[in-house]
Amino acid sequence: MNLTDFDYDLPESFIAQEPLEPRDSSKLMRLNRHTGQIEHHIFRDIINFINPGDVLVTNTTRVIPARLNAVKVATGGKVELLLLRQLDSTRWQALAGGRKVLPGVQLAFPGSDVTAEVLESLENSERIINFSQPVNNLLTQLGETPLPPYIHHRLADSERYQTIYSRQEGSAAAPTAGLHFTPELLLALREKGVKMASCLLHIGLDTFQPVRVERITNHHMHTEQALLSAEDAHIINEAKLAGGRVIAVGTTTVRTLETAAIVSAGGEPARAMQAPEACPWRPVMAFKGDTNLFIYPGYRWRAVDAIITNFHLPKSTLIMMISAFAGRENVLHAYETAKQHNYRFFSFGDAMFIT
Repeated sequence: MNLTDFDYDLPESFIAQEPLEPRDSSKLMRLNRHTGQIEHHIFRDIINFINPGDVLVTNTTRVIPARLNAVKVATGGKVELLLLRQLDSTRWQALAGGRKVLPGVQLAFPGSDVTAEVLESLENSERIINFSQPVNNLLTQLGETPLPPYIHHRLADSERYQTIYSRQEGSAAAPTAGLHFTPELLLALREKGVKMASCLLHIGLDTFQPVRVERITNHHMHTEQALLSAEDAHIINEAKLAGGRVIAVGTTTVRTLETAAIVSAGGEPARAMQAPEACPWRPVMAFKGDTNLFIYPGYRWRAVDAIITNFHLPKSTLIMMISAFAGRENVLHAYETAKQHNYRFFSFGDAMFIT
């Protein structure tokens, strides 16, 4: 399949610049992936479409203040770093914005005694940065929460770019499908008999890097750190074996669960298209490690039965994943319908529930 197969026209006016209040007041499109039928609701109505015995799986990653402004010690030239992944106590993988941010360049951070050195150039603007000291506890002082480049307004409250259940710090972006949930809605779902489980995937480079190849099978997915605990794998397996649906909140949760299903079947995420079928008595398996799973049409689904997601960028790996689940024609038709009904797109936009 070609990259242009996942393109669609989106005027900038459809891109949500601010989140709605309350969180669960966004619009919700319900899409039946088998028939293509579309219904329009408010997000809090989702409680009517999730059944007792289903398991709702969330990604508990938390966004760090990953955008840092620096200057070159030698010239004073400005450099912007976006921290993507911590490699050890002082080394980070980062995106570097600025002129000639090359290995050996020394960086300073205004208002701080922290310095850094560019150790290595990777693909495009990726760099390995070595800080003069651990910066985990200094990021609030040094950095700010990175919002996607299509959002031009600053947030008055940075917590609105965090899910209410975020716990483990490490992401360069939020798992935005989860931004719609409120404590009251989660409590109501639990009281209805919906099972709750969580996973962890720290969002990194592929959220920011566009697909640059025309044949999507030639696209290289970077690895991201993921975790599914034994306890949560047990909850998911028990629910699925009892006939409940596995409902993934967001594409990062999808990647984690499908990776766990491939691991359970004895396969590897890098060869997902040829990996074995899902294990019938153990649909997912606990794991901790990197995943480079790339889901696009033709993928054989193993764990996920329904997806809660937002509306994604044209030609992105995320719209490819959703097209693999619901069918490309269904998805593109749903997106056109969303525009006709004035849905809001991308991170702070409205939601889809695909069943």
